[in-house]
Amino acid sequence: MQHLAAVLLVLAATTALPPGAAAWRPWPPRDNATAAAGLGASKRLEGSSEFVKLEYHMGPVLASAITVHPIWYGPWPAAQKRTIRAFLRSLSPSAAIPSPSVSAWWRTVRLYADQTSANVSASVSLGAEKSDARMSRGARLSRMDIQAVVRDAVTARTRPLPVDASGGVYLVLTSPDVAVDDFCGQVCGFHYFTFASVVGSTLPYAWVGNSARRCPEVCAYPFAVPAYVRGRRPESPPNGDVGVDGMVSVIAHELAEMASNPLANAWYAGGDPSFPTEIADLCEGIYGTGGGGAYTGQLLTDARSGAAYNVNGVGGRRFLVQWVWNPVLSYCSGPNALDQ
Repeated sequence: MQHLAAVLLVLAATTALPPGAAAWRPWPPRDNATAAAGLGASKRLEGSSEFVKLEYHMGPVLASAITVHPIWYGPWPAAQKRTIRAFLRSLSPSAAIPSPSVSAWWRTVRLYADQTSANVSASVSLGAEKSDARMSRGARLSRMDIQAVVRDAVTARTRPLPVDASGGVYLVLTSPDVAVDDFCGQVCGFHYFTFASVVGSTLPYAWVGNSARRCPEVCAYPFAVPAYVRGRRPESPPNGDVGVDGMVSVIAHELAEMASNPLANAWYAGGDPSFPTEIADLCEGIYGTGGGGAYTGQLLTDARSGAAYNVNGVGGRRFLVQWVWNPVLSYCSGPNALDQ
């Protein structure tokens, strides 16, 4: 495993930018043929095993207790931080959270194991946080700049984030003021691992942007809807914030893929580890039973606010998160499925 990771590290370090691992966007495909080929061809309509060649490539999964370290880049209101923290705190099992729960959604991610038969950890906790409200790297970031933001956080003179190579993951969250390469046009978030030459350690990290003012119809779907999806009304966000509620689903997507493919050599489909199709990519745009194409699937609705959601979290919070590929069932699944 160490040799494979080292080879990937050397290959990646020779490129100007990290490969496009897990570049993702939640909006539905433009044409029905695309939907049928990837998402809507089976009887269940939640993905089709005929078109999926998900394989294990002998690398590690995040089997140790996972600690998520948020890095808040740009100005972030306290209320928005609370929503994202609540989601992260909801990932570990809690008897106080009613079904369907965020932790039940994470149970599908936990099905993935490495060659030692160690599964993705059930323990996911919120770790130390770092804030860069002044945007010390500027308001426009490249992909390599994201690694520099991580480096700044772990080498800061005051209260640096811990360097946790066993179960630490680093989540760079950019405010609406920040532009990132390919944001809105191609991606809403991505994950990879830091280069030792840049950060000093190989650490799984992800970036997710707040699209509220830039492209909510692209990255906050279905709380905003692209113009080409005719007759589709936006769903009401469960926490009253289109940008942040949209981010939650992208964060979930990236965490699931970091856990199952942290070094780009574990679980993915396709022959190129630089451009893998991972366990959440396979279920793009699916949030409930029957999902596929421009249809999210059947969602739950809050009786008072009318907001759409599919999982419950801590403190009475509700969230809408995209389903992930279930390796046992060979289709996309989530805890709000009608047949569970």
